[in-house]
Amino acid sequence: MKLPDHSLVRRLALGLAILAILATALWWFGRPKPIPVVFAEVGRGKVESTIANTRAGTVEACQRTKLSTILGGRIEMLAVKEGDRVKKGQLLMKLWNDDQQAQGKLAQAQAEVARRRVGEACTLAANAEREAGRQTALRVRGFVSISKEEAARADAQSRRAGCDTAKADVVQAEAHVRVTRVEQGRTVLYAPFAGTVAKIVGEVGEYSTPSPPGVPTPPAIDLIDDSCLYVKAPMDEVDAPKIQAGQPVRISLDALPKQSFPGRVKRVAPYVSAVEKQSRTVDIEAVFDRPEEAGKLLVGYSADVEVILVVRDNVVRVPTPALFEGGKVLVARADGTLEERKIKTGLANWEYTEVLEGLAPGERVVTSLEREGVKAGVHVVADGKIPPAGK
Repeated sequence: MKLPDHSLVRRLALGLAILAILATALWWFGRPKPIPVVFAEVGRGKVESTIANTRAGTVEACQRTKLSTILGGRIEMLAVKEGDRVKKGQLLMKLWNDDQQAQGKLAQAQAEVARRRVGEACTLAANAEREAGRQTALRVRGFVSISKEEAARADAQSRRAGCDTAKADVVQAEAHVRVTRVEQGRTVLYAPFAGTVAKIVGEVGEYSTPSPPGVPTPPAIDLIDDSCLYVKAPMDEVDAPKIQAGQPVRISLDALPKQSFPGRVKRVAPYVSAVEKQSRTVDIEAVFDRPEEAGKLLVGYSADVEVILVVRDNVVRVPTPALFEGGKVLVARADGTLEERKIKTGLANWEYTEVLEGLAPGERVVTSLEREGVKAGVHVVADGKIPPAGK
């Protein structure tokens, strides 16, 4: 029997090896590339149920008043400038009122004359009453007639009435003095509380016009008490029944990015605001628990308020962006493929969702669901560092 040629066997083995290498290379270069995705590790931590304002809120002052004189007139003196801090009762602005000051001096002079007349009239009245008393004593002893006694008594009564009239004239004159002071008060502005002058409309020599209700006339002075601030924010009318005074909140400010400050709900408006072309909202007022942490805030800053309804600590949680329709997530298998899994959820907010069933701490879920091709069964690779569990 003839044995096979060894060189032929080697050539066949080499050919098969080359074919295997080519097949492997074709498979390697033709295989689908893993899709880079962002993972998050399931962990334990705090989950809150919150609601936030529908539009940007505003930092407001607890006291703010836009002052105008009651009467119009030419500005004679501006005692402050914009940005000045003032005390309660400090003079802010004065209009020309020389005519009223003259009327006041006249009223004071008339009051002084009336007071002096009281002294004269009442002295005469007292003297006449003493004389009437003497005439009565003489009449009892028979030295004077009854008619003379009656005349003395009538004179005393008349002079007492004159005294009382003079006193009434003093009261009237003093009332006139007070009236002139009130009239002068219509041309000056005093600070009703301590604060900062935000804006002044008008210069010395210009005419200042009062601001009657319903007329959009700029106020003369805008005064702000910036020692007490709060945030006013509109909440959707659907969420309004869930909000009560005293509930904790988180306040964030555009001027201080990546920071939030604890606070509480101070007031919930008792009515719904209906603004044209906007949803119906209910305004709430929130105050800072520790205002000093926010530093120097300016009235008018835009702010957001997140009302915290319920808090649960140390629960299994998953980043909310990892959830898609139907309460499902994509979980990474050990072989690098994705598995679709339905989970049971509890509390949720924009950041985290509580997991009641379906996931365990340490598992990895995909948070970049918006990337093309990300679905169950595909091979994936981590794109970036995976955040630790519970962070």
